[in-house]
Amino acid sequence: MPYLRLETNVPQEKIPKDFPATLCGVLAKSLGKPINYCCASVTGGVNLSWGGTDAPAAQATLMSIGALGVDQNKKHSKALYQTITQALGISADRMYISFVDAPTSAVGYNGTTFHDIFGG
Repeated sequence: MPYLRLETNVPQEKIPKDFPATLCGVLAKSLGKPINYCCASVTGGVNLSWGGTDAPAAQATLMSIGALGVDQNKKHSKALYQTITQALGISADRMYISFVDAPTSAVGYNGTTFHDIFGG
């Protein structure tokens, strides 16, 4: 159920094809979730300006049911920043990550919600 959405002005052709799979591995390890539930999308070539320039930058949203919080987000942030900045050449001070701790009733899966899957 963890989902990372990354948008960047780095051109799509400069983003490794397997980068979403790499991010799924980082998510699974950092969040302690099964990789088969992890999802990541990377959209390059976004018309994005940071501080009024078009130098490489990104924004990301990480949604998860649980495994997020004050201390956990520091760990997730570190792991994601290391992976993203290294792979895409983005300076760490040119990216934000928003963390969304979703309730089980707000995430659909396999024709129902995790609220029903986890037994409400």
